[in-house]
Amino acid sequence: MRRLPVSALIGLLLTGAFFAVAIFAQWLAPYQIGEIVGGVWDPASSAHLLGTDSIGRDLLTRMIYGAQVTIFVATCATILSFVTGSVLGFLAATAGGWVDQALSRFVDLVMAIPSLILALVVLTAVDVTLPTLIIVMGLLDSTRVFRLSRAVAVDITVMDYVEAARLRGEGQGWVIFSEILPNALTPLIAELGLRFIFAVLFISTLSFLGLGVQPPLADWGGLVKENSAGLIYGKSAALAPAMAIAALAISVNLVADWVLSRTTSLKGGRGA
Repeated sequence: MRRLPVSALIGLLLTGAFFAVAIFAQWLAPYQIGEIVGGVWDPASSAHLLGTDSIGRDLLTRMIYGAQVTIFVATCATILSFVTGSVLGFLAATAGGWVDQALSRFVDLVMAIPSLILALVVLTAVDVTLPTLIIVMGLLDSTRVFRLSRAVAVDITVMDYVEAARLRGEGQGWVIFSEILPNALTPLIAELGLRFIFAVLFISTLSFLGLGVQPPLADWGGLVKENSAGLIYGKSAALAPAMAIAALAISVNLVADWVLSRTTSLKGGRGA
């Protein structure tokens, strides 16, 4: 076993801390999410470690609950995008013909429209709830996963072990999940971290524009929007959620890079 790199250790600790805060938010938050406990943009104190927000709510409490909502939505959307995109990508690569053409051209059509614009159009026409956000984000992001999984699967389907499985009479489901998926994990694992980060940034952007997480819930992007006016008066309440978004993105990236390098080295060792 190689020694765990410092960057990977930092990434694991930070990512684990963020997820722990999200899981135990109800026990960690010192106040209720919408409880007004002070003045407008009060400075940090022993009672309010990060101060208060634009209407006097405890900012630390809002940050803790915001972590729960942000990470929950991003995680669910990432899982949905990978399940949908990878299965359809592998199916297109193994089936070929009109199935591949139909799926690929549909994905090209969706990707031709900027994801943010398409999401805004959809969300203005429906009720904005957490399930709606997860479905919209997951399906839009699945197009990127589809392109990657299909490209990887196309190279794998011509390998001898895949041909041998087909000659044995194995079905398409066996070929996809037993032959292609295990050999496509390396690029998919690396993409998983990037897609999760994209989901965090995407939900934060939607909330900043007013079409993301709706009150009384809060997420980090919404917290930046709520307190952005304070920057004019030298108040730093908007900086804390912005720094949390950046820290989560960096920590997940560090973990994804380590997993990718480790998986690649293990494969190289087996090949030797």
